[in-house]
Amino acid sequence: MGAMTGGLVGLTIGFIFGSFAVITRGAGPKGFLPSISTYMLSSGATFAFFMSIGSVIRTDGLTMREWAEMQVREGRAVGMTAVGAAAASGVGANPVMKEWAERRRRAIEER
Repeated sequence: MGAMTGGLVGLTIGFIFGSFAVITRGAGPKGFLPSISTYMLSSGATFAFFMSIGSVIRTDGLTMREWAEMQVREGRAVGMTAVGAAAASGVGANPVMKEWAERRRRAIEER
């Protein structure tokens, strides 16, 4: 995915800079189309290479499902209440979160 995105961005940038170079300095001995295509291919290959490396580094790790399960298990899920987080944590839960949930439960019972 990163290589494809990088390649397309590189081709576009190569077209823009290649066209600018041909317009300002002339096409040269190769002509208009070969000059622009050289810019496009070199730029596209460079962008594709670096974007593919970046996407491999970025996606190396947990899947979204594994990450979400870990967040719920550790009580750090977005939108999760502290009581729900403490209950979801179970054994080995954060002691501060357990204490806070217990105090909240007692305060609600006293009302």
